[in-house]
Amino acid sequence: MKKLILLSVLITVLVSCSTKKQIESAISQGNYDQAISNALEKLENNKDKNRKQDYIIMLEDAYNKVLDEDLQTIKHLKKDGNPEQYKTIYNIYTDLEARQVAIKRVMPLQINGKTLNLKFKDYSSELVDYRYKTSDYLIDEGIALLDSDDKFNAREAYDVFSYIESINPNFEDVRSLMKEAHIKGMDYIHVSIQNHTHQIIPQQLEAELLDFNTYGLNQFWTTYHAHTDQSITYDFAMQLQLKQINISPERINERQLVREQTIVDGWEYQLDRAGNVKKDSLGNDIKVDKFVNVKARFKEIVQTKSAQVIADVVYSDLKQNITIDTFTIDSGYIFENVFGTYKGDKRALTRDDRTLLNERQVQFPSDEQMVFDSGEDLKLQLKNIISTYDVR
Repeated sequence: MKKLILLSVLITVLVSCSTKKQIESAISQGNYDQAISNALEKLENNKDKNRKQDYIIMLEDAYNKVLDEDLQTIKHLKKDGNPEQYKTIYNIYTDLEARQVAIKRVMPLQINGKTLNLKFKDYSSELVDYRYKTSDYLIDEGIALLDSDDKFNAREAYDVFSYIESINPNFEDVRSLMKEAHIKGMDYIHVSIQNHTHQIIPQQLEAELLDFNTYGLNQFWTTYHAHTDQSITYDFAMQLQLKQINISPERINERQLVREQTIVDGWEYQLDRAGNVKKDSLGNDIKVDKFVNVKARFKEIVQTKSAQVIADVVYSDLKQNITIDTFTIDSGYIFENVFGTYKGDKRALTRDDRTLLNERQVQFPSDEQMVFDSGEDLKLQLKNIISTYDVR
């Protein structure tokens, strides 16, 4: 028990020393917020213990240094007077406020019996001032990007408006500007199916392949349309070009299996050498299991039919009228039905044999149904291509 206590104390001391060195290292490298975060974590519990004094001293040191650094940076940026720096100034004021809030959670703190006195200030006026200055400057920048009629600029404008919304909700109707930027930055892709197989494909399969609501896709800057919208100028086209549809013949394969087992078939009296029934210690007749060999012929019958659909997914740039990429999909579906029959003693069959006896021969699916069933795999592969491919 004493050794266990000593070990625990030693581990605690080692961990404490390690944390102190980490905080000291962070301060020496100018990572003041990391040092403050680590010190605050140590001061969440038992902050008045003597062993916590070092953390309080390091917290004070890191806070005073980062405060001086931030205020000097703000002073320099304000003197420079460049509106592009409004966002930086606002972010620094946000950091100043957040840092104070975090430290106030563990206050008051004592160093050598004296209350720690850190410089705290109300930055609410500065935050409001530079929130609006930042919003004013950025919204003009975003509108300029939006008016350029370039999709990538529209996406950049969306990010600008989104930031304004995060710091100044619905400033000058910024939500409407976000919607406009989203629409202008959207890539529209027309999707179609071309059947080059000279075989008829099920209408339901074509409808499901083009039903993009079932694909679970969530691409913010890309919209797929199976039916053209005359009000939209499409940027790209995606064609699913069906190349081959291969259907195998209907096959029935059989195999004969001989089953033989030794099983218990009732009981019989155990006899002695004289042919008399043996007795147990209580005078009762002794009975033993009666074993017999049983045989059966089991016929396993397998029905199979397969379908294969080979297709190309072709992406085209409609504005430049060029093919930009092609992917090949090889999709398949196998129909299989297994059942069995037997002759002989059923008791010789295995558990799996008995299961197959409960199955029956079924009608083979039609060629159309086989193609439709292979479409599920085709759809999964198509979904994977769409979700991972970037037309840009």
